Amino acid sequence: MRDFSNHATNRTPERDVAITGIETCVIEGNFEWNLVRVHADTGVTGIGEAYRGGGVTEIIEYTERFLLGENPLDVERLLRRIVQETSGHGGTTGKVVTAASGIEIALWDLAGKVLDLPVYQLLGGKYRDRVRLYCDCHAGEAYALEDGSHAPAESEAYDPDAYAATAREVADEGFDALKFDLDQPGDNDPDPYNGRLTNAAIERKRETVAAVREAVGPEMDLAFDCHWEYSLDSAKRLCRKLEGYDLMWLEDPIPPENAAAQREVTRGSPVPIATGENRFRVHEFEELLYDFGVDIVTPDPTTCGGLAESKAIASRAEENYITFSPHNVCGPIGTMACVHLGAAIPNFGVLEYHARDVPWWDDLHTGDPLIEDGSIAVPETPGLGIELDENVARKHLYDPGTMFG
Repeated sequence: MRDFSNHATNRTPERDVAITGIETCVIEGNFEWNLVRVHADTGVTGIGEAYRGGGVTEIIEYTERFLLGENPLDVERLLRRIVQETSGHGGTTGKVVTAASGIEIALWDLAGKVLDLPVYQLLGGKYRDRVRLYCDCHAGEAYALEDGSHAPAESEAYDPDAYAATAREVADEGFDALKFDLDQPGDNDPDPYNGRLTNAAIERKRETVAAVREAVGPEMDLAFDCHWEYSLDSAKRLCRKLEGYDLMWLEDPIPPENAAAQREVTRGSPVPIATGENRFRVHEFEELLYDFGVDIVTPDPTTCGGLAESKAIASRAEENYITFSPHNVCGPIGTMACVHLGAAIPNFGVLEYHARDVPWWDDLHTGDPLIEDGSIAVPETPGLGIELDENVARKHLYDPGTMFG
């Protein structure tokens, strides 16, 4: 078996650092935000965030068995060590890679603090001073989360006018790019299982897109997300129906597993197609990128393996002139990690912001509000340039009493 433990021990004393502990906690926002903190023997700590959901914190805690004593500055090697040490129980994909992503982000933060450099500089340098956001928003009460799963609202919540009203609010808040979920309860009529849309359901979606486009005008970048809901024939019909509304993209119109089917939709679609948040590590993106199964690739850095792995995906996308626009439903920690990534990637497009409905989102960190005029400034301070406000975090713990320390 390969051994990714530390065999390169020739270091200057100031970089001879060791991991002394790993902690996790879960913040209950509009999603469950899995946070991780890595401690070093210098007294420096790094903070990261892994994608939402259960099981991640337990895996993070498991990795402490073999990460204690390791040098946290070897960020990419330690990601590979996690994958190798867990390869017998799913380490190359899924929740294990998600947990590793959060640790990897915390290691970048820690490394930046030790070396007195911002993370974007460690990733290769800066292309932009601000990272542009798109606001992922909902119409009225639609798409509320209930214990981690979607709870459909009453039908009037999905009225096209409700989408249009929200779109106008978001534009007034300074965003020049936005996204709505386009899957609706009516999609399940008359059969809730086969993913096939009736003509009436497709027309309803067209009306929704038309209402939003009319509300915000032609200058707004506009995307819609389908959440992998539809059959191949329905996806094709929907794409044709949305031609003419100048969409930034239509996201995930079919289930994510079949790359050939994804390519079929993308190549035949008159609107750009985006996908990628369900895939792990660079290997799972090969068919999408080299067979042109996607127009805009949307990995989640807190899912797919962290910042370096995301940068590798972006590099392969750049070979094929494909835009890289990360999925992001994080709190401010994970969002700032994505900001550093966006600063360091030439083919970066726009970053998702998905916490408009969380009024205390900006209170979770100790600095000034992050978002200004629909973008976030790239920090020049060491590491990620953001610190958790533990007093606020403690008020929103998923499991009270499980705060760091």
